[in-house]
Amino acid sequence: MSEKDGDVVSGARGGLFGAGGRFKGGTDPIMEKFNESIGFDKRMWAQDLRGSIAYAKATAKVGILTAEESASIISGLEQVYAEWAEGTFEIKAGDEDIHTANERRLTELIGPLGGKLHTGRSRNDQVATDTRLWLVEAEKDILKDLATLLEASAEFAETHIDILMAGYTHLQPAQPIRFSHWLMSHMSAIMRDAERLQQLIPRANQCPLGAGALAGNAFGVDREFLANELGFDGVTSNSLDSVCDRDFVAEFLMWHSLLLVHLSQMAEDLIINNMLKCVDMDDAYATGSSLMPQKKNPDALELLRGKAGIALGRSVGLMATLKGLPRAYNKDLQEDKVPLFDAVDTVKDCLAIATGVIVTMKPNPKMLMKALCPEMLATDLADYLVRKGVPFRETHHISGACVRLAEESEVSIDTLTLEQLQNIDSRFEEDVLKVWDYEVSVERKSSIGGTAKARVMEQIEKCKAFAKTL
Repeated sequence: MSEKDGDVVSGARGGLFGAGGRFKGGTDPIMEKFNESIGFDKRMWAQDLRGSIAYAKATAKVGILTAEESASIISGLEQVYAEWAEGTFEIKAGDEDIHTANERRLTELIGPLGGKLHTGRSRNDQVATDTRLWLVEAEKDILKDLATLLEASAEFAETHIDILMAGYTHLQPAQPIRFSHWLMSHMSAIMRDAERLQQLIPRANQCPLGAGALAGNAFGVDREFLANELGFDGVTSNSLDSVCDRDFVAEFLMWHSLLLVHLSQMAEDLIINNMLKCVDMDDAYATGSSLMPQKKNPDALELLRGKAGIALGRSVGLMATLKGLPRAYNKDLQEDKVPLFDAVDTVKDCLAIATGVIVTMKPNPKMLMKALCPEMLATDLADYLVRKGVPFRETHHISGACVRLAEESEVSIDTLTLEQLQNIDSRFEEDVLKVWDYEVSVERKSSIGGTAKARVMEQIEKCKAFAKTL
C-alpha cells in the first residue's frame, strides 16, 4: 500500500478505526486476524445487546439522546437481537468483536443515528459488562446442574442404603462403611462447591457500565439506573478498576478447577471399584477396544479424571496473564474469554456425565462384601476392651498383637480362638467373638456424619434439602 499527496492508504481496519481518523493505513491481514475476538466473544451477543439497550435508555435520561432517538436505537437493537436469535445475523469482514458487529449492524438498520449509541462508552466497560452478565447467567445455570447431581446421588444413596463396602485409607483396608456413606462423602465436597459458587455470584454481579475507558463517564449517566436495568446487585466502585478487574473470571476458573478435582476423585474411586467388579458401569458411559473384544473401558470416568488437569491449567494460565498487567485495560484481557467459555462448557459437560454415570451404575453387593476382610475389624477389637475400661493406647497394642498372631499363623483374625486371644490379654471374654460382625461395626459409628444407617440417612436428607435451595 502507498500514500500520495496526503491521500489515505486503502486497506481494511475494521468498523471502528477506518482510514481517515487516527490511522492512515490499513491493518496487516495477519494482525487483523490476530486481533479479532468475534470468533469466540460472539457467545455474548445477547448480553452485549442488553447492555446497549440499557445504555440507550441511560443516555436519553441525561439528554444525550432524545426520546425519539433512544426509541429508534432500541428498536434497531431489538431487530439485531432477533437476527441473532433466529440465526440470521451475518458476521462481516471488519467485525472485530461482538461490540463492533452489533454496532455495525445497528447502523445498517437505522443509519448514522447508530453512531450516537457509543457516546461516553468504551469497549473497555462494555466488554466487562458483557462478561459479567454472561458469567453470572452461566453460574446460576451451573447451580441447577449441581442440584441435579446432588438430588440424583442422594436418591441413589437412599436406594442402596443397606449395601456395605470396604473403606480404605492409603488404599489399604481400613474399616467397613456403607456404600451410600461413600457416595455421600463425595456429595459433601460437591455441596461445598455449590456453596462456593453461590458466594462468587454477588461479587461478579456488579455493574461496570458507565466506567468509560478508565476515567469514568463524561456525561453523568446514572450507573445505578444501568445496574437496575441489567439486573446487577450494585455498581463497581472505581472506574479504573472496573475496566481491568477480572477477579470474577479468575475466581470462577479457580472454582471450576476445584470442582473438577472433586469429580476426578470420585471418578478414580469408581474406576478402582469398577476394576474390582464392585460397581458395574452402564454401557452408555463405557467404550470398547479396537483390538480386544472383551474390553469395557470406563472412559467417561477417565475423561472426568483427565479434565481436572486441564482445568488447573486454565486457572494458572489466566493468573499468569494477569500478574504483570499495569492499570487499566490492556488487550491481554481479551485472553480471558477462551478459558472462561471452555471452563463453563467443561463444567456443564462433566456434571451431566457424572450424573448419568451415578444414576445408571450398578453396585454389586456380593463383590462389595467380598472386599471386606476381618482385619478391618481390628479397631472394633480394640474398642471391645475400651468398653471394659482399658485405655485405648493399651488396647491398640493388644489388637495389633492379635493381628500379628493371625498373620504369623496365616489365618484370618476372626478365626483366632478365645484361648488364643486370652493368651494375649486375659480380659478378653467369650462375647468378644461378637466383634466379627460388619453390620454391628458399621452401626456403632453412630455419631453425626458416621456410617450408621440413621446417620447416613441424615446426610442424604441434608443433601436433598440443600439441592432444593440451588
